Amino acid sequence: MAFEDKKLNRSGAAVKLTLSVIVITMNEEDNIRDCLGSVKWADEVIVVDSGSSDKTLAICQEFTDKIYVNSQWQGFGFQKNLALSKATCDWVFSIDADERVTPELELEIKAKMIQDPSVYEVPRRAFFLGKELKHGGWWPDYVVRLFRRGEGRFKDRLVHEVIEYKGAAEKLDNALIHYSYVDFAQVLSKMNAYAVAGASEARKNNKSGSFGKAIFRGMWAFFNAYILRLGFLDGSMGFIAAFSKAEGTYYRYLMLTYEK
Repeated sequence: MAFEDKKLNRSGAAVKLTLSVIVITMNEEDNIRDCLGSVKWADEVIVVDSGSSDKTLAICQEFTDKIYVNSQWQGFGFQKNLALSKATCDWVFSIDADERVTPELELEIKAKMIQDPSVYEVPRRAFFLGKELKHGGWWPDYVVRLFRRGEGRFKDRLVHEVIEYKGAAEKLDNALIHYSYVDFAQVLSKMNAYAVAGASEARKNNKSGSFGKAIFRGMWAFFNAYILRLGFLDGSMGFIAAFSKAEGTYYRYLMLTYEK
């Protein structure tokens, strides 16, 4: 259903604007119901799955019939562009399975859709092992997520994909909720996956590593997050988050150095 918010065309007639929400999934049965429930107000929800073996697809079917499966993994950027290519509405909002749109953010998104800017950054409230982190680079963590269809496209990267667009992005006030890591097993699993993908991406771009660079980059990642960006103000979780980031950085450069 199109939103009540309207923009007038040149003849003065009201034009209803619509929103597509896109999300990619892979074995997200613990996350996807709450994620899709938070955006069920959108005009269409598009899911691109990477071959889930759990109940992810069954849960998605409770919210949308626009579900596509592409098990030939070519990276986050490729998969999200595939989801984007299925969108048909005026605007697009990209969300991850571990994120939630609050009622306040919903209202702000609807209000911004009738304004002239075409691209918006959204702040994220990050929860790490159950604790909200407000320092160390975790807040406000602005990411581009809302844009007019045709005004943005995901950069074709294996990991840490970003939306490419022209001009300047405006900032929204209300935040996405981001449950980044729920337990230590997930910390280790994601750290390994991101390190492998990051090393592959760097290798593809003809970047090189060394043992010394791995040590330096890892130490710098910790110092930057924990000291310079005040991660220590988040207590023990601030230390754990900074150390985990450093460890992932260290292993990424080791993989880049010793694996081909």
